[in-house]
Amino acid sequence: MKNIFKIGLCTISACIAFSCADTDRLEFEVEKPESIANQELLNSYLDLKDYVNRETNPNFKLGAGISLSDYINRNVIYRLSNRNFDELTAGYAMKHGAVVQSDGSLNLDNVNEFLTSASESEVSVFGHTLAWHANQKATYLNKLIAPDTLSSTGPGWDTITAADFESDNTSNYEANAAVTVSFTADGEGANGSGRALKVTNAEVRANDWNAQFFLKFSPVVQVGEKYTLTMDVRSDVNATYSTQAHVTPGAYKHWDFFGQIPSTPTWSTYTREIVVSESQATCGAIAFNLGLTATTYYFDNIRLTKYNETGSVQLEDKTPEKKQEIIGAALEDWISQMVTNCAPYVKAWDVVNEPMDDGNPYELKTGVGKTNLASDEFYWQDYLGKDYAVEAFKLARQYGNPDDKLFINDYNLEYSIDKCKGIIEYVKYIESQGQQVDGIGTQMHISINSNKENIATMFQLLAETGKLIKVSELDVRVFVEEPTEEILQQQADMYKYVVEMYEQYIPVNQRYGITVWGLIDSPENASWLPGEHQGLWTLDYTRKPAYTGFADGLEQL
Repeated sequence: MKNIFKIGLCTISACIAFSCADTDRLEFEVEKPESIANQELLNSYLDLKDYVNRETNPNFKLGAGISLSDYINRNVIYRLSNRNFDELTAGYAMKHGAVVQSDGSLNLDNVNEFLTSASESEVSVFGHTLAWHANQKATYLNKLIAPDTLSSTGPGWDTITAADFESDNTSNYEANAAVTVSFTADGEGANGSGRALKVTNAEVRANDWNAQFFLKFSPVVQVGEKYTLTMDVRSDVNATYSTQAHVTPGAYKHWDFFGQIPSTPTWSTYTREIVVSESQATCGAIAFNLGLTATTYYFDNIRLTKYNETGSVQLEDKTPEKKQEIIGAALEDWISQMVTNCAPYVKAWDVVNEPMDDGNPYELKTGVGKTNLASDEFYWQDYLGKDYAVEAFKLARQYGNPDDKLFINDYNLEYSIDKCKGIIEYVKYIESQGQQVDGIGTQMHISINSNKENIATMFQLLAETGKLIKVSELDVRVFVEEPTEEILQQQADMYKYVVEMYEQYIPVNQRYGITVWGLIDSPENASWLPGEHQGLWTLDYTRKPAYTGFADGLEQL
């Protein structure tokens, strides 16, 4: 049926002398512009939460990811969110980096204002997030585990690390699998009274770096710093071996660090001073490449020192056990205060966020070996191990409400089915260690071209866990600056498809809900999906076809 405008015109002569009479009116019909008709259709839709059948989905929560400042300032987003959604997730303001101060204290003023405002509006709040690697107060956490200062004097050489091999402490050295490591008998060290380290390379390798021994140290070297390496060396036969700069053992950075080291059957002392070049900077390990000679190498009295022009500071790195203790306490301090503060209103938490590695989807992410860590990047798992999530769930359960719903959450589960399986296996591990995981969140930052079969498979796999399933951060980008009506319809179809697959594969008792992350399109200068037109509303808060597609999907729940 055509949309019609009726337009009435008076004849010119009649209009000059009189007002138009019925007999003077000329009426004709024109078709209403399609753009106006389409927008009227969009505007005729109800608010989104009105499309959720609460009788068949009594526990389903329709959520919105919002900026806390937008909400507490009670601007358009405040009204839009309250009218259309049941639950709110703060995009940044409830994360470690936003709340924890430089001294470790928590500033919860904004969080509490947000919770109060949401409570007054009778919308729930989903806690996001307790244990993540990004948006952390990393400067504070790294300060906690920084090396201890043993003494401080005037200008001179600071000992960065040392090893005399008189104890079995291996915290500052290691070797790769190509060599075997042992110790000499007491009295066979360089000074004839102690013991030394033996590193045996049993065969000639294709490359010298195929057999390596590493000296580890902290902090990492920086451009322009001056270092001296001193050590006693010998070998069963004459040999010469090179050194490499590594970020961490095995993470190669530069081919030369402390030069070529000559070694004979007689003990000798090797000393080399360097000024750190740009290609060596940020390294924290020296690799000794032992692969070109089949022999046993001996090391004793290794010492790495750094010149301090203003004062000599003697540092001692904390042991891994001590770092684990400190970071474990910091995690408890953060979760206990945050969860206790929010418990009167927050009944569900994203406890562990984005744990799985993209390249090794059955393993955890790690910061080890990364040379470009962001200032707010900190990996709890690098200090607490695989059980960091076990501890996080334990603490969230301990300090929250007895019936809180606790989630683990990750992205790209629909893109990488192995990653989906990986997080499911990690959930099994967490529960094997005695902690209950109530739900799994799948972020679903997808596009109009995302693989629909993978989306269906992901929901099937997640449903089979028996856990609550939450689409935690749904948005659909379009990849063009000026989307056509056809592309906008493809976006609408994808939003609808996600809800349809959720309804098809997730049983009613496992449907926690769906949270939309892109309410309005991102501007060109946004930090998240700039200019990607991913939202349900335009930048001027006009409904898009995506709104109707999403609403049509919700109506089928």
